[in-house]
Amino acid sequence: MKLSVQWKCSRAAIVRSDDDALFETDDEWEIFVNGQSRGTTRRVDTYIPDLEPATRYEVRYVHEGISLSCGFVTPAETCSLNVRDFGAAGDGVRDDTISIQAAIMACPEGGRVLVPAGDYRVKSIFLKSGVNVELAAGARILARHDRESLAILPNPQPLHGGQGNQPLLSMGSWEGVPAPTFCSTITGLRVHDACVYGQGVLDGQANDDEDNWWYQAKVIRGAARPRMVFLNECDNVTLAGITIRNSPSWNVHPLLCHDFRALALTIEGPAVSPNTDGMDPESCQGVTIAGCLFSVGDDCIAIKSGRLETPRELRPTTTNVTIEHCRMHDGHGAVVIGSELAGGLFGLTVRKCLFERTDRGLRVKTRRGRGRESDTACVTFEDICMDSVKTPFVINSFYFCDPDGKTDYVQSREALPVDERTPRLGNMTFRNIEATGAQVAAAWIAGLPESKCNRLELSHVHVSFADECTPGEPAMASGVGEMARRGFVISNVDELVLHDVTLAGQDGQPFELSNVDRVTEV
Repeated sequence: MKLSVQWKCSRAAIVRSDDDALFETDDEWEIFVNGQSRGTTRRVDTYIPDLEPATRYEVRYVHEGISLSCGFVTPAETCSLNVRDFGAAGDGVRDDTISIQAAIMACPEGGRVLVPAGDYRVKSIFLKSGVNVELAAGARILARHDRESLAILPNPQPLHGGQGNQPLLSMGSWEGVPAPTFCSTITGLRVHDACVYGQGVLDGQANDDEDNWWYQAKVIRGAARPRMVFLNECDNVTLAGITIRNSPSWNVHPLLCHDFRALALTIEGPAVSPNTDGMDPESCQGVTIAGCLFSVGDDCIAIKSGRLETPRELRPTTTNVTIEHCRMHDGHGAVVIGSELAGGLFGLTVRKCLFERTDRGLRVKTRRGRGRESDTACVTFEDICMDSVKTPFVINSFYFCDPDGKTDYVQSREALPVDERTPRLGNMTFRNIEATGAQVAAAWIAGLPESKCNRLELSHVHVSFADECTPGEPAMASGVGEMARRGFVISNVDELVLHDVTLAGQDGQPFELSNVDRVTEV
């Protein structure tokens, strides 16, 4: 085991204990920073607060005579501005939006805006390039959800005042389609080299009253629901350490971003909260999600790239996504691909994660109408532990979302003509995965008969069922029906590669294969 610095800014750092652990280590380690005790940790990725700029640090972990250490120097800082000096009350009553925004706008590049302990009611805060915002321990940003007080991001606008084929300026977005959207609690538009970090809380307060964002959630009233954090066309933006809860809709939505990092976050919401995905990177290039804890009312992480009706320039392929050392529990899906994936996905690695009590573990959602460019390639899930996940593996090419989701075109199990609306599923590898306490099925995997999964590899995959299983539907597709203790139900695959795959406690055959062209047992 060794220590390494995963990220640092002028006032904080994240240190990783690099061994075979997933989200937490077996042992509790005492932390010393430059010889001073800073408490204990079990986390693989640990947030270290209260540092000073341009200072050399040694972080040392100690447990039963074992000592591990790493060193680093924090970056310099041009200045530090306190939002209280700009008039913020932090009393939970006054609207502190203008005071916090004034501090951000006044801060020069390379500076920090500090939000100290207190309760700050805000509408929407906009980030600025080159400026870091720290939410100190005890600071809570409390979002206002009265619609008449919020600004709206409109549909994409043409650049240079042109028409037709002129480039578009991306603005509002809702579930993969350009749409007027209420500004989020934290909004970044074309921001670069910025960070929101700390031990504070962003609270969307969506559960605050009866007529809230979750009431009749599918009804658009004025504009689409805001997210807690919305980043549009941003470069090199980091979220680190903070807690995000009670979001009106998706918690964190980076769109058309490059080099986005979400590190050591806690993202939580009640199980009944609708469409409150934890993290939805959409048409992004270079995404790292590490050391985060998710417990939300929908999918924990959903990788997207827009819908077919979105202008092509606003739905490029999502590329190079890494998810590691995260814990997901009590959501619908732990890590999900789709369903809005018209731009495609190239390069997704999910490794060393822990999934607990989610409805599905590794989940792919697609359907006819997503488009021929909605291809997946270089997708790997490895070194993952699942506990009490109802169906560990789901690849669903008949996902019945949208008003037309249950039409014959989407749900037909017959081979239809391949055209520009037909999605494709490329190579996917599931490796070194232990799943205990499954209930519904080990896997429900269905490609399209006219566009099969290209190559699916299961290697060192072990699934066992709970002693008592409640029947359920493994996938949201017409005609599936409830089941319990089913094995690997797999259809419409070009090549299925199996190596050291075991199943315990199922009823019936371990493998139920249909329209699988080639099975290779290694």
